[in-house]
Parts: sequence; structure tokens; C-alpha cells
Amino acid sequence: MTYENESSGVTRRGTMFGMAAGGAAILGGAAKAANATEERLKGGAAAIPELAPHWQELDLREILSRPAAFMSVSQVKSLYEPWGVQAAERHWERGSLPATVKAAKAARAAGNFVSFNWIGYPVYRPTHPVNDFDAVQYASWTAGADQTEEQAAADNDLADDLQALVRPGDNEFSEVALQCAWFGTPLPLELTRKQVQPIVLTGIHLDWCIEGNARVARDNGFLPIVIGDACGCVRPDQEAAAMDRINAFFAPVISSDEFVRLVS
Repeated sequence: MTYENESSGVTRRGTMFGMAAGGAAILGGAAKAANATEERLKGGAAAIPELAPHWQELDLREILSRPAAFMSVSQVKSLYEPWGVQAAERHWERGSLPATVKAAKAARAAGNFVSFNWIGYPVYRPTHPVNDFDAVQYASWTAGADQTEEQAAADNDLADDLQALVRPGDNEFSEVALQCAWFGTPLPLELTRKQVQPIVLTGIHLDWCIEGNARVARDNGFLPIVIGDACGCVRPDQEAAAMDRINAFFAPVISSDEFVRLVS
């Protein structure tokens, strides 16, 4: 039996069908969202978010045409060689290195990148200035290391694929602070002398050195842009959250392909 609502012409059966259809749509949307979340947890390019609405108001192509700097941070053999101290993260399998090569070559070809900085991050720090926190934290990084003397000496060397891109006049140095290249290095003077505005960041770890450098760059008046797939966290499933946070508050996060398009 069908009961009519005389004033509206709506039937109970029709209402039930409508509710069922609406429920199916909601479930379908939830499933789609869940699938998207699962895909982003794979890390790399899949984790890159849509630009935050405020960044969408910018002309990134124009910004990237200004005097610019390229910064590769902690893209060293410790992370990209099977014998490195941090080899358990297996970054040589995860895409950040070829994405960095692509971005660096595009920056070099663009002509307006006036500063290239290849910045190491040594986990062996026997001579670094330390406070009580630093001493115990730094020691923990290599406590279980099983390397030869030669491997330990090369642990902070730039990855071979990136070393091949270094040119005369580029800067090669290492961070000496916990998570930022601005302290105790030539970087601030380099950027000031060359009147840099945008700074393109690649490297590891996304939620440590890259986020830290992006934050300090903003606070010092620069325009940092993070190449998401040229970075990495300890685990791929940590990258989406880090990119969301950086993209929301500190710097646009874009792909290496988008960067190439913007500077071409």
C-alpha cells in the first residue's frame, strides 16, 4: 500500500527510495574520500595536496622568474645508499632523487636561479657544538651504526646523481643546527648578497629539515616553495600530513612536474 501526502504529493515509498539514494551517494562519497586518503598515504607525488586557497591567488610563474635559490637539503649517501646509517628508510626506492634531479636541471636551465646550495646533514657529530639535549640526541643517531671507517666518512657525501649536477660557484656545506641551514653557515649572506626572493626546497626529511627551513625562510622574508615529490619523511605514510601542514601555513607545495612547467 502507498500512502499519499495529499498536500505535497510525496509518497512514503518515494521518500524511502530518496533516502536510500541519498545514503548511497553519501557512502559513495565516503568511499571515494577513503580511496583518495589511502592513495595519499603512499607518499611522494600522490601525497601532494591541492594548493591552499591563499596560494592560488599568486602567480607562481612570475614569482619563480625572480632571482631565485635552489636548496637541496640532506640528500646524502646516508639516505640513498644501502650502507648508509639511515638506509632503513630506503629513499633510493621512493622517487625523491629523480624528482630532485628533474627540478635542479629545470632550475639551472631557467637562467634566473642565482644560487645553488647542496646542503648536507651529518648524523656523525663528534665535533659539533652541543648542549645537553643535542649531546644525547646526536649520539642516539649512530649508536647502532655498523659501518666501516670509509662508509662513515662518506655517509654525509652528496648522492652521486646530485653530485653530478654540481657546478663551479655552487655552495656545498652542511647544517650544523638541529633542523635549519640558516645558523652557522654561509647561507644567509649568500641569499642577501644575491638578492634572492623565492627559494625552492628539496630534500629529507620533509617534516624536519625541509619544514624547518621553509619556516625560517618565511620568517626572514623569503618566498619558499617546496617540491613535494623531491622530499621524503622517514615513512611514506607520514608525507601527506607534513605536506598539508607546510602547504597550509608556510609555503606552497608543488610537484616537480609543475615546477618544470612553471619555469619553462
